[in-house]
Amino acid sequence: MPRKTAKQSRRSNPVSRLIPIARRWALWAVVTAATCIALASLAHRFVPPGPTYYMKQEVRRLGAIRYQWTPMDQIAPVMARSAVAAEDANFCEHWGFDMKAIRQVLEKGAGRGASTISQQTVKNVYLWQGRSWLRKALEAVMTPVSEMIWTKRRIVEIYLNVAEFDEGVFGVDAAARHYFGVAPAGLSPLQAARLAAVLPDPKDRSASKPSAWLRKRTASIMDGAATIRRDGRAACFED
Repeated sequence: MPRKTAKQSRRSNPVSRLIPIARRWALWAVVTAATCIALASLAHRFVPPGPTYYMKQEVRRLGAIRYQWTPMDQIAPVMARSAVAAEDANFCEHWGFDMKAIRQVLEKGAGRGASTISQQTVKNVYLWQGRSWLRKALEAVMTPVSEMIWTKRRIVEIYLNVAEFDEGVFGVDAAARHYFGVAPAGLSPLQAARLAAVLPDPKDRSASKPSAWLRKRTASIMDGAATIRRDGRAACFED
């Protein structure tokens, strides 16, 4: 019986026939995703993002949320400095990933702690909450794209407007009024630091009823905000 050639074997093996098709579909999916990401980021350079996926989830769960988009020039500058000092002090010095912080986290064996404001903004606007390799992979692809299209000031502006500050309270406008009864432009350094202190865990921390630990964290953030203003690490998002 004559032996089958390699070409004939591939034709008779359905799995082999599917591999080139799968590759073409994968390439198409990557190109399509990259195009959508770029177009969305380009649009959001000028237009505020709509309610995020997580906001919509909370609306379904709670019935309503508090949220109002506020331009950066209507937010107290100390609020932006406080958020950056609290979450990503080297924000002006990296391109979306803080490699020094990542190395420190790996050396300590921690599973989290190196996420930048750029990464958090991409996650909050385009992705979903929770930890998964798929989400982290998408975040890793999308963050540099957004960094290229958005200014640093725009990233901070979007971040402050979509971050959750309490259950059902999204964005600095709703947070300032909810906790302190003031507009975001009227936030004091102490109030701004309190808001920044609750950002990593808004459902379990309160800016209006701070624990002893949160008071210490607030003081640290106030010092950090003043420091990055003095040493120039706030220059990329300040006027």
